[in-house]
Amino acid sequence: MLKGGYAGKVLEVDLTTEKIREISTEEFFDVKRFVGGKGFGASIMWRKLHAGTEPFAPENPLIFLTGPLTGTLCPGSRMCIVTKSPLTGTFCDSHVGGHFGAEMKYAGYDAIIILGKSEKPVYLLVNDGDLDVRNAENLWGLDVFETEERIRRENTEQALRVACIGPAGENLVRFACICVDRYRQAGRGGTGAVMGSKKLKAVAVRGSGKIRLYDTEAFVETATEARNALLRNETIRARKRWGTARTITLTSDQDLLPTRNFQEATFQEADSLSAEVLEKKFWIKHKACHGCPVNCGKLGVVRTGAYAGTVVEGVEYETLALMGANCGIADYEAVAYANMLCDKYGLDTISTGNVIAFTMECYEKGILTKEDTSGVECRFGSSKALIELVKHITFREGIGNQLAEGVKRLAEKLGEKAEKIALQVKGLETPGYDPRSSPGLGLAYATADRGGCHTRAWPTSYEMSGKAPDGTVIDRFSTVKRAEIVKAQQDYGAAVDCLVGCWFVRGTVGKELYAQMLNAATGIEMTVEEFTRLGERVWNLVRMFNVREGFTRKDDVLPQRFLNEPLPSGVAKGQRLTKQQLEQMLDEYFTLRGWDKNTGVPTKEKLKELGLEFAVLQ
Repeated sequence: MLKGGYAGKVLEVDLTTEKIREISTEEFFDVKRFVGGKGFGASIMWRKLHAGTEPFAPENPLIFLTGPLTGTLCPGSRMCIVTKSPLTGTFCDSHVGGHFGAEMKYAGYDAIIILGKSEKPVYLLVNDGDLDVRNAENLWGLDVFETEERIRRENTEQALRVACIGPAGENLVRFACICVDRYRQAGRGGTGAVMGSKKLKAVAVRGSGKIRLYDTEAFVETATEARNALLRNETIRARKRWGTARTITLTSDQDLLPTRNFQEATFQEADSLSAEVLEKKFWIKHKACHGCPVNCGKLGVVRTGAYAGTVVEGVEYETLALMGANCGIADYEAVAYANMLCDKYGLDTISTGNVIAFTMECYEKGILTKEDTSGVECRFGSSKALIELVKHITFREGIGNQLAEGVKRLAEKLGEKAEKIALQVKGLETPGYDPRSSPGLGLAYATADRGGCHTRAWPTSYEMSGKAPDGTVIDRFSTVKRAEIVKAQQDYGAAVDCLVGCWFVRGTVGKELYAQMLNAATGIEMTVEEFTRLGERVWNLVRMFNVREGFTRKDDVLPQRFLNEPLPSGVAKGQRLTKQQLEQMLDEYFTLRGWDKNTGVPTKEKLKELGLEFAVLQ
């Protein structure tokens, strides 16, 4: 019997048959082995989905998941959405903050599993124990902002929390996201497109229940210690003031900032996009996710000029990097407007900015012509092109129909010259950091479970400091100890993703406090070593899911630009990550993981050691 930390129920909705059922959490999941969040998601995807199933098939589950710390005093507790990605074909867990996850637990559910496909648009209303699949034909075609407002008006429940898609999800843009609480997004991998394929416009929840804790006194004490650690931390204090935008000038100075489709890693006009400028001219309010003391969200308003009246939460670093510097655009107001459109239509700003920058380079190199681009002059630095292409992608108009498929598919269609400048790993567009000046990050991109992703491991901080976690001095541009660092961070991160914890605070909170909060909330009694083992177990199960889908070492690669083109300027001038260096790191990484070095497949021995005998493929 569950002792605390969990709502206690799983809701399963089949949109094809219109059947709804509730199952107890402990009956549905091996709670001690997988804990919640990403762990639960990996368990469901392994059991529920047959290999080779198309992401847009009705059989592909769309799963809303919380963790045992979601909705509690734990700082930075979030939720995640799991599915098979239509962009990459890999396992996809996309994490999101806001308040939806907490409300979902208060309504009584640790997970909501959506199966099947409706014949017509619907939305799911969860109001404590009352469940209803409602007609959403009047909502289909509306943007995210209109959808959330309409659902709240229809139900006269201002406390409702809404997760919904915009036109991008309806039009099956492969990097469409699910938007939560208006300005928060489960952004990466195309979760919104899967939701659109099911004709599910939204999930709205309201809950009045409470989360029972196993040892309330111990939990409050430990959660308070975690919160105080955050408030004392200098980096967290800076994030509280400036959000993620604080790093835009730092990454430019350190040759990490993608510029003009990663042709460079230093943007000469980075100061125009800086947090100092945004704080002075744009931001009006700090915002926080449920129960978090960091308040890293920033609500901003464009006050003058062509984009006056634009309101958006952000602009976050990744958006400034990918839709700003990577497109050669230094006008923060234009980037804010494009950001608002992505929020409104339901697009991942990382993939969108990457796709548009790729299009701009193809245009300037003659791979694409003005006729190909629906008359849009796609040159670097053009705010007009940025905004027009966001609209074209959303509605799959003209060139947008091809861009909506993502960089990998578009490059394959355009040919070899385009493939050389396509920045993606396993189909997921690379985020806002150039690994040529951070070789460990290159290994993290190559081995990330959902494709090119910076949130699975962040060795860059150690490389910049010149010291490994054990205090050993390391050279920033060498590959020494990178496999060790990346593996440890991936395992720890996967464990926190089972809770579900925020990426921004996990380094400060640390595994000891997380394990203590987990134990006090649930009574599971997990040691720090077992907590780390949890992450390793989940990482291996997700790897086996991807192996079952056909991914092996051959797919753990990096874009040709990172391997073949040295950085042209800056402190890392001349640096590139050679194929030989990458292969060497992969050899070390697979050895440390106990995976077959030739294939990158976890061995039977490793799977049995982790209690994953069921995942051994014959």
